[in-house]
Amino acid sequence: MGGPSGPTLFGRIFATGSESVGPEGPPTTARRGDSSAGHRSGTPIHGNSGQVGSPTIRPMRPPNLQRLFLSGLLTLLPIWLTWVVVKFVFVLLSDISKPLVEPLLQDLAFAHPQALGWLGAAWVQTALALIATVAVILLTGALARRVVGQTLLRWFESLIRRIPLASTIYGSARQLLDILQTKPDGTQRVVLVDFPHTEMKSIGFVTKVMREEGTGRELAAVYVPTTPNPTSGYLEIVPVEKITPTDWSVDQAMSFIISGGAVSPATIPFSVPSATAAAAAADQDVPR
Repeated sequence: MGGPSGPTLFGRIFATGSESVGPEGPPTTARRGDSSAGHRSGTPIHGNSGQVGSPTIRPMRPPNLQRLFLSGLLTLLPIWLTWVVVKFVFVLLSDISKPLVEPLLQDLAFAHPQALGWLGAAWVQTALALIATVAVILLTGALARRVVGQTLLRWFESLIRRIPLASTIYGSARQLLDILQTKPDGTQRVVLVDFPHTEMKSIGFVTKVMREEGTGRELAAVYVPTTPNPTSGYLEIVPVEKITPTDWSVDQAMSFIISGGAVSPATIPFSVPSATAAAAAADQDVPR
């Protein structure tokens, strides 16, 4: 009897070996050591070296105490200097009127302790003395622009001139302030002079222009203030041709001196104009 020429069902099962017939698809073959199966299924394969893509954690360094100290010092130093200057000015102005204001406030506080007892506090007396000084300065400035104030000022100056030492101090200070408010003849008010040697410059104020005896050469009396206190300094007599003029005003020069050079323009003249012009002319004459 003839049957099917193909293999039987049992022969087909034994012939396939590791093949398995799935209920929903063709047979699949699983091989040992085939690592591509894991990649096809999307399952990550981890080696023995650890997890893939783990972040690197760096140890935190302790802060440098020296840098922190310098940063804090540079931050607080301008604030401290501002407080020192403001405190000095306020105390100076309040001390002018305090001998007059303090007894008056103490009498008012003693006479009316319930209503005006707060006037006996030290900070109240200092604040009111400061206000009184500022008010007197503003009142003096307003009177100095009027005829009545100018008359009173002349009367006060005539009274001061009768006192030997006071007349010398007041007269010199008055002349210096008047000179700084006006421009001298033939030169700028704010100049640069060679001080302390020829390779360095210092800011000075020309107070007077004179002439050398015999030769007639122009000489300038230059006041060189110190930093940061411009009330002290040096007086030098310098030939006019050795002075470097500037276009600064007196206020700009004072700001430059008091700030120690921090408040300054971007460019300043350094060489004497005659020397600069001679050097430029010499460069033009040199053949190239």
